[in-house]
Amino acid sequence: MEETWRWFGPEDACELKHIRQTGARGIVTALHHIPYGEVWTVDEIKRRQTIIGADPLLGLEWRVVESLPIHENIKLGAGNLTLLFDNYRQSLRNLAECGLKVICYNFMPILDWTRTELGQPLPGGGTALRFNLHEYAAFDCYILKRPGAEDEQDSATLDKARAWMAASSESDREQLLTNIMAGLPGAYDRYDVPGLRAMLERYSDVSRDQLRENYARFLREVVPTAEEVGIRLCVHPDDPPRSLFGLDRIVSSAEDIDFVLSAVPSPANGLTLCSGSLGANPANDVPAIAERFADKIHFAHLRNVKKDPDGSFMEADHLGGDTDMVKLVRVLLAECRRRKTEGREDWRIPMRPDHGHELIDDHTRKTHPGYPIIGRLRGLAELRGVMAAVTALEGAGA
Repeated sequence: MEETWRWFGPEDACELKHIRQTGARGIVTALHHIPYGEVWTVDEIKRRQTIIGADPLLGLEWRVVESLPIHENIKLGAGNLTLLFDNYRQSLRNLAECGLKVICYNFMPILDWTRTELGQPLPGGGTALRFNLHEYAAFDCYILKRPGAEDEQDSATLDKARAWMAASSESDREQLLTNIMAGLPGAYDRYDVPGLRAMLERYSDVSRDQLRENYARFLREVVPTAEEVGIRLCVHPDDPPRSLFGLDRIVSSAEDIDFVLSAVPSPANGLTLCSGSLGANPANDVPAIAERFADKIHFAHLRNVKKDPDGSFMEADHLGGDTDMVKLVRVLLAECRRRKTEGREDWRIPMRPDHGHELIDDHTRKTHPGYPIIGRLRGLAELRGVMAAVTALEGAGA
């Protein structure tokens, strides 16, 4: 697999020279300063490529776009969609013209990845991202006060949510909102409580079936252009893979992935295999999902989570947690070998170490939550070791 690293652009506290020191050469980035729905121009794309390639000694190259975001109106099926689809198609053409061929995106309504704790303490002083169901329920039921929210939780969760509310200060509640919004990277919108309520109201009449149809329409509109220009689109699974704030999530299981890939069958319609997102659903066997859809995996996010019985989970060590990472890496490397045997130039699946723990002095740099330097460096080193060992064993016939 090709080792890559997510970089949020020139304002990222993780500098390009730091990325070179990790051993990764491929850059995963996006033009976060461009508002959703507007065209990514060739000039803007090349400007970012110039920054990445400014020091030839680093040997870095922009390899994956993460993400080319989908405007909320497309998910809602509302407004002037013709212009939005035209702009998305033009952005794809411009990216292809600049040599970028792998485009990660997601179809999560309103929110991106969601956690309630950004600094869960670890032994020795590190911290991790965590999703606590009772904190989510406290926010949904008693801060957001969404109608029907209490009906979605069991009595034990509601008891813990009420206890959290009783013990929390106004600052704690504000921090919880900040934590929930932290998954929206770059300059994306953040919502206060009234703003989030207003956005949720826009989805009040959008059923799961309607959301699926809106997604299928998006694919019908853009996949032919992607195929024409040689781009491989790859959807990122929902994170967490469950309904949030009454919003349906429709890329959370093998069945969901099959729906997406079957909606418009094409080499251009593929999957970002995120082992952490899929792994947060107890029903998902991540290596089995990877094996089933191996030929459609265009990008991989490798991380691990440890789940609790109530539905809470925490970001684990990359080789810890509930997903058998060695087994998963075997599946991905086998697919790389298959593509190489076919003679494909793009036989190496780009992968990056996803969410890492904050370790040692990571806390001194204001990196995006989940994207510390040392924590991800540790993850990449561990994954690199697994890949080397699996490759050696496979070569020896083991």
